[in-house]
Amino acid sequence: METFELLGFFGAFLVGLILGLIGSGGSILSVPILVYLFGINPVTATAYSLFIVGTTSLIGSVKNFMDKLINYSSTILFSFSAVITVYVTRKYLIHLIPETIINTESIFLSKNQLIMLLFALLMLVAGFLMIKRTPKTIVGLKQTKTIAPNKLLIFAEGSLIGFLTGLVGAGGGFIIIPILVILSNLRMKAAIATSLAIISLKSLVGFIGDVQNLEIDWVFLILFTLISVIGIFIGQIFSQKVPESKLKFVFGLFVIVIGASILIIEFT
Repeated sequence: METFELLGFFGAFLVGLILGLIGSGGSILSVPILVYLFGINPVTATAYSLFIVGTTSLIGSVKNFMDKLINYSSTILFSFSAVITVYVTRKYLIHLIPETIINTESIFLSKNQLIMLLFALLMLVAGFLMIKRTPKTIVGLKQTKTIAPNKLLIFAEGSLIGFLTGLVGAGGGFIIIPILVILSNLRMKAAIATSLAIISLKSLVGFIGDVQNLEIDWVFLILFTLISVIGIFIGQIFSQKVPESKLKFVFGLFVIVIGASILIIEFT
């Protein structure tokens, strides 16, 4: 096994570990790992990422279900809109993008570069969201006023996240969690658990849209996913011990560095 492959499978473990610790960030790592360490085409990599993150999140949600941390009304409302848009995007829209987007004497932009560009920009946004502190994410403070969930906004955000998930293979937990905390008035632990349930549903449905369009290396995909599942179990164990605010800050900086690196690799 080559060095890049060893690093790639260690990355698979990190994908699950991060999902278990903070309920998001798995796809932020999985797509670059698949593209740059395993040499997989970006379109196929985004499809693989949907299966990896979706399956890992689904298995990780079992523990959250037993601990009664999942908010089912938010899961159903958010997932309903997200599932529709992610399926349509993976099944139809992504294949409508031409292989060459721009081809002039000074500028060339391919479909693969466009996907990685959008992914890098999404990583930069995600990184800044993770390191930015918001008062509603503080766990332990008693709330004196109950805020009714804004169902229309949650539905709209679900559609947007579904489109982004379908386009770049990102689960979107880094955006889902703040939305659940602010719009559904969930505590942080419940928001993380609910986010995993939402990610699992829409990611796996999105992958279904790819099965008929792509040739899947199931042996590799299942091996990568199994390693990620090990990571999420360990991440959930340590999530009770690691200060979440510190972990989010460090991971947010890491995501920003990776996003900037992708831009440099693709466009220099």
